[in-house]
Parts: sequence; structure tokens; C-alpha cells
Amino acid sequence: MPPLSQPDERRLTNPVIPGFHPDPSVCRVGDDYYLACSSFEYFPGVPLFHSRDLVHWTQIGNVLDRPEQLRLTGTWSSGGIYAPTLRHHDGRFWLIVTNCTEGGGNFIVTATDPAGPWSDPIWAPGVPGIDPDLAWDEDGTCWCTVAGVSQLRIDPSTGQTYGTPERLWSGGPGAKAPEAPHLYRIGDYWYLLIAAGGTERGHGVSIARGRTPNGPFEPCPDNPILTHRSTDHPVQNTGHADLVQGPDDSWWMVFLGVRPGGGTPGWHVLGRETFLAPVTWVDGWPVVGEVTLDLPELPWPLVPGPVEERRDDFDHAELRPSWISVRDRPAELCTTKERPGWLTLRARGISLDEPDVVFTGRRQQHQSCRARTLVDASEGSGGLAVRLDEQHHYEIEASGTQVRVVARVGSLRTVVAEQSVPAGPVVLAVTVADPPSPHGPCTGPDVVSLGVEGPDGTFNALATLDGRYLSTEVAGGFTGRVIGMYATAGAVHFDWFDYEPLSG
Repeated sequence: MPPLSQPDERRLTNPVIPGFHPDPSVCRVGDDYYLACSSFEYFPGVPLFHSRDLVHWTQIGNVLDRPEQLRLTGTWSSGGIYAPTLRHHDGRFWLIVTNCTEGGGNFIVTATDPAGPWSDPIWAPGVPGIDPDLAWDEDGTCWCTVAGVSQLRIDPSTGQTYGTPERLWSGGPGAKAPEAPHLYRIGDYWYLLIAAGGTERGHGVSIARGRTPNGPFEPCPDNPILTHRSTDHPVQNTGHADLVQGPDDSWWMVFLGVRPGGGTPGWHVLGRETFLAPVTWVDGWPVVGEVTLDLPELPWPLVPGPVEERRDDFDHAELRPSWISVRDRPAELCTTKERPGWLTLRARGISLDEPDVVFTGRRQQHQSCRARTLVDASEGSGGLAVRLDEQHHYEIEASGTQVRVVARVGSLRTVVAEQSVPAGPVVLAVTVADPPSPHGPCTGPDVVSLGVEGPDGTFNALATLDGRYLSTEVAGGFTGRVIGMYATAGAVHFDWFDYEPLSG
């Protein structure tokens, strides 16, 4: 396969946090910005990012990184952790979020340092629904607003609520799925920002204002203030936004969007990503600037954060915060301590179709990329997978001296190719690239090649599969692709993992 062009790291590009990082919520503390995202069925939950310029973001941890904070047992794919709101108030960081798992609900965690540790959950059983928001008024009263859109008073330190939820403004008559409310005091008004239209192609952002935090609310005459519905813009599904003010008094909006590719109807495979757009104020209403893939120069100096190493040699006792697992990560099943310098996974399922598979991966963040790992499968079976959910994944699996490619699409599961390899560790590789022919209504967004790398570095593809079947438009749900390592029998050891972006 010919090499693809390398990304230009000097460009200021949207999305500012690529890959499966949806439902962004942002706050500023001094010169620092912090941003949290949804994580759904993955553990640890709620990735947390830091930036000094709103463009370059570094993951500094995960808010829910302990089993006592996050129970996902029995949750379905695209269940779990939905839509956090992150705020800073009275010297503390506050995060309210929904666990859509049986026995879950809405809860609050707090921290003095956003990198953690975060507190155990403060449950709020009186808060209904999903997408909870926190906002404090001048006298210290805290208001919780949820999808629907309704609101009630809450004591965030105890989770105690007062009164019954009162309906507010929900985007106008017939607005589909009013959700993602955020309430702000800006100038003389309280502004209620919401998403509506569903988190698909009809998604959009609307806003209303009132003199008190509970209304009545007057809708903006130019609603929706952001949507790309019925356009050919390369960024679609725009919505679920949050506002933040810069130190120079400029305003900005973070929001989710997707980058569909291929023919009709277009397929997005990276999930819903975090984008940035400037905001100006006209007659007391926010006006969202043009959403561009190449961002214009910012009104302040750039402050790039540290660049995460794309190769992980598993030389540390703890995994980097970008590594995520399906539903949990028991230390006895996923460890770097058993064989120093190696990641060891111990199986408890029989395939990636199992809801309790031992899998550890990272989000695919580039439309073209290559992932490789050196695996020792002499004591079990496992390998390298591209996962969307239990029913949609491709993998290349090693077991002893056999390697095979397996494809699972819906109810169909098949071994696509098999090959013998010499005894000993083997390098497994996955390459995601543009389809060979980009024309025609049924052309997928990409192709996924799975194979073995020889001693000289030559990639031998055992199978090349259509990427459409690992897309949200096929599988449904709210997540995106995750590429990583897994075990389905015995113990499997991984010496290193390398992720190489080949395009944006």
C-alpha cells in the first residue's frame, strides 16, 4: 500500500479534539480552559482536557477512574455515561452527569484539582432525565436544568433537590429532542442554550433569554444559531454546544459535529467530535461564526500542550489516560506489572462479541491511520481490533502460530482470512485509508486493511474490508471507532502499541 500524506501539525484545525469526543462542556479558570466529554460504555469515564488557547488540548485524566465512581455492569453499547456539564464555582470544580445504566442516574462529583482525584458520586435521585446542567445565581442558589427542558433547585453538595421540575423553553413547537441545556448569566440576562433536532443530520443549537434563571424565556429571532442541516458542509450533526469567554472578553462555542464521507448517505466512523467556533454578540444575541476545518488565527498567542507519544511501550505501572476499556478494567485482567515492559490481558470471554470482553484501546482520531502491536499469543488468543460495538468490529487475532482476520457485522460473523506464522511474537497491523475508488453512490468512507508485518517492516494485508460497516449510520449508537488490543483465551502479552496518523 503506498504511503499516505502526513498531517501538517502546524495548521490550526477543527475538530480541536478529534475522534469520539462528544457532548463537550467547557469552563475557564484564569488563563486555563478545561473540557469534559461523554464516554458511554467505556471505562474510565469522562475524559478531561486542558488547554491554554482553546485549540491545543491535552488529556490530563478521566473524571471517573475508580470502580466505586463508575459502575457499567450490564449497560448496553452506547449506554453508560451521557453528557457531563463541567463548571468551576466557589473554588471547586463541579461535574454533573448521567449514568444510563440500570441502578444509575444523575450524580455530581467535585475536585479542587481537575486532574484529580475527583470525589465519589453525590447522587441526585430527584433530578430526572439526562443532560443535567448546573448554574448558580447571585445569592448562591444552584439551578439544575435537564433535557426536556425542565429545571429545579438543587444543593450540589448533597444532591438534595427542592420542589418539582418546572418546564422551561424547549426550542419551540414540535422541536425534536430538546436536550443539552446550559444556563448562563451574561450581562442583564440569563441565557438558556439548548440543542434540538436529534443528534443526527437535523441537529442544531438554539438559545433564549430571560430576566431570571427560571424564565420566562424569549427565543432568539435567528434560531437556530448553529446548524448545518440541509447543507453540503463537511461538518454535519452540529449541536450540543457550550459557551466560554476568553480572557480578552471574546466568546467561543465548543460543540459536537461529525465528518461524514463516502457516497450517499455519507458515513461517519470517528464518532461525534469536538469543534470550535467564534461567537460575537449582536443586539444582545450570540452570533456563531463560520465553522471551518482550518481555523483562522486566534486573538491570543498559541500555547501548544505536550504532544502525546504515539507509541506506548507499556513501561509505566499505570496506563495513559487515553486508554479505555469496555465497561471495566479489573487489574488482574489488564496489567503492565505481570511482565515488565509488556501489557498483559487475560481473557474472560470467547470473542469480541461478548459484552465482557477484555479490550483496551484508544479512540481512532484520524480519517486515515495505521496501528501496530507486537503480540505474544503463545499462552492464549488475542490481537488487534477496530471496534464500534459488540456487533460491529474487525480484528486480526493471533493464537500460537495461526493468525486470522474476523469480521462481525450485525448478526453475521465470519473468518475472512487465515495464515500461519513462525512461532514467537508477531507484529499485527491495521491500516485505515481512503477507498481505492472515491466515486459512486455506494462508496464507503474508507477501507480497513488487517494483516501481519514482516521482519523487514513490510505489511502483508490478509484482508481489506469496507469501512461503512463500522460506522454510526450502519450500527447506530453514539460512539465512534476505538482501536486496540484484546484477549479471548488465556493470557496475551503486548510489547508495544504504535498509532500513526496518515491524514486528518
